[in-house]
Amino acid sequence: MHLIIDGYGANRKMLESEDMIYDLLDRYPSQIGMTKVAPPQVFKYVGSKPEDWGISGFVLIAESHISIHTFPDRCYVNIDIFSCKDFDSEYAIQELKAIFEFDEIQKYLLNRGLEYSNVEVADLKAT
Repeated sequence: MHLIIDGYGANRKMLESEDMIYDLLDRYPSQIGMTKVAPPQVFKYVGSKPEDWGISGFVLIAESHISIHTFPDRCYVNIDIFSCKDFDSEYAIQELKAIFEFDEIQKYLLNRGLEYSNVEVADLKAT
């Protein structure tokens, strides 16, 4: 599954803090039933357009990854949760809404590779 969230009207303090994004990425995987395999990586980015600065963070999970890209001046954030296993996307969304205090969100859920979980290893070796 791949959950994509565009969050608008988010809490600016959260969006501009590397520490807060790190802490979120450090604890959030276990909150949604995922397994963190490495510490989060979080960076401040300032590009050619000053209003596009923000914090980008990524955490590798056994199931794939979670990434966050913030735009504090726009009170906007992009979040991706990509997992090779099914998870409760509505719970994941509600948790993020509470953390970031979104005024509005757009969410997209893509079911990717779900047929893979039904394939036996012996079947894969035969092809």
